[in-house]
Amino acid sequence: MKSDLFSHENMVQPAHAPGMTVQNAKSIKYAVSGEMLARQGAMIAYRGNLQFERKGQGVGGMLKRAVTGEGLPLMAVRGQGEAWFAHEAQNCFIVDVEPGDVFTVNGRNVLCFDASLSYEIKTVKGAGMTGGGLFNSVFTGQGRLGLVCDGNPLVIPVSPQLPVFVDTDAVVGWTAHLSTSLHRSQSFGSMIRGGSGEAVQLKLEGEGFVVVRPSELTPQKAQQH
Repeated sequence: MKSDLFSHENMVQPAHAPGMTVQNAKSIKYAVSGEMLARQGAMIAYRGNLQFERKGQGVGGMLKRAVTGEGLPLMAVRGQGEAWFAHEAQNCFIVDVEPGDVFTVNGRNVLCFDASLSYEIKTVKGAGMTGGGLFNSVFTGQGRLGLVCDGNPLVIPVSPQLPVFVDTDAVVGWTAHLSTSLHRSQSFGSMIRGGSGEAVQLKLEGEGFVVVRPSELTPQKAQQH
């Protein structure tokens, strides 16, 4: 059988070491030797001796998910083998979290991560009940974190002199030492008259980086997440 489909760039190669790698722009491969974690439903293929088990978030985490529609529904993957993960053909990226790092990320952008990482669902300070990312997942420890994003993300530096304002539906995550608050960019009277449709943003101040995707969350996609 001959086809460009079977070209070398599409052909899966054996893993040389445990852990995650970017398989292509739309998927991540994880060579499992022990345990790793991934979002539920993200596994698209695997080979080897692997077991998949739904992982609970605890009562508090499930309550937050029920209230906000967001969260991080996870499954544990255990054993020896290789697994491939993807979500809605979104672009995939890997972040290396080092000791002392704190990375806050929206649960909808998490694809998979090393079991050595610790995560906690926390309230976004200053976001109130109207922020699109009221509850985000905070990652610490040492390990690799696989993310998905609609399109290629923008990484914007934040400095004390230049705070950054981001759409709550477009923000992917941000680094430690950034403080958050809601910013209203138009007056109440303007909102009554129709306004610009960009009434409230998340303001990030301090020293670090914020990651933003180049698209907003549509109502249809919000229901899917």
